Amino acid sequence: MTSFEAEVTKQQKGCVAEVALLIYPECQLAAIYGLTDLFGIASQWIGEEPKPWIRVTHWQIPDGAGGRRGAPHCVWDSHPGEEHRLDYVILPPSVAMPEKMRPMPEAADWLKVQHGSGTRVCSVCAGAFVLAESGLIDGRRVTTHWAFAEQLSARFPKIDVAEEHMVLDDGDIITAGGILAWTDLGLTLVDRLMGPSAMLATARFLLIDPPRQLQRPFSQFLPKFDHGDEPILRVQRHVHARMAEPHSLEELAGIAGLGTRTFLRRFSKSTGLKPTEYVQNARVAKAREILELTGRTVEQITWEVGYTDPAAFRKVFQKLTGLTPNTYRQRFGVGQNRTDLS
Repeated sequence: MTSFEAEVTKQQKGCVAEVALLIYPECQLAAIYGLTDLFGIASQWIGEEPKPWIRVTHWQIPDGAGGRRGAPHCVWDSHPGEEHRLDYVILPPSVAMPEKMRPMPEAADWLKVQHGSGTRVCSVCAGAFVLAESGLIDGRRVTTHWAFAEQLSARFPKIDVAEEHMVLDDGDIITAGGILAWTDLGLTLVDRLMGPSAMLATARFLLIDPPRQLQRPFSQFLPKFDHGDEPILRVQRHVHARMAEPHSLEELAGIAGLGTRTFLRRFSKSTGLKPTEYVQNARVAKAREILELTGRTVEQITWEVGYTDPAAFRKVFQKLTGLTPNTYRQRFGVGQNRTDLS
């Protein structure tokens, strides 16, 4: 049966797509089973009769002697008996940190074969590292978990990593960011395959939000202190200890005992940020903490983290988090009903 004939047969039977979930070493099984359930709910509970449905298959990389592995093979099928024609392959997150993920050349080769036959390939979170091994996203703009973006860029420099996005849909390649962004990816595919009404009904049934757009509200500022440049470390400690004080470039260079140009070069190399960007990120990180845990006004927080103009503070805060301070508090605040007497 040709791929065209298989596609016609699927449509006649109400199957809108076959989605393959790849089980690789130390992948997140919660995503495998969660996506299976999500697609099953969309197929069985949503829509009018006759209901369209999504065929879900699990594919696993087999263990081999001497560390060698074979190509992935199907180990579970929601609708067994029909010939496989993979419309989508999804690489779930990994429960191992990226630096501990082993190379998977067999998976990479299999992905290239599937993509070459017309399959769309998707990744979630650290699944992007498995996808990157295939070379399919060289020159592409993709997303991954915000905490892994720097590692992905360093290991695969041909990739354009845009970690601020939750889902990036490039047609034949779809990448999702956070470790639980498999819900966003799953709903994105339901939307594409069954329409927005089915997607929204599935989200309502599961009590989850429709696909989110940005990771920025969830990301954290993680300053680097392990770079070994002691003069730069002195400046970083000074900034964090005196958050509310003004910090001029000349003052910070003087604390480091360096000329301005040398200080700028070494600070950017050590921290990955310009001094002004570093101060902004540190102040916004502190402001997020205050918004989450207290009921202080935005004006009070503005002064506490070193700004004198609430409008300027709001602008910087929204630039770095994607949300206004008040919206951020509504979404993430746990102390907004407390009376803060400090």
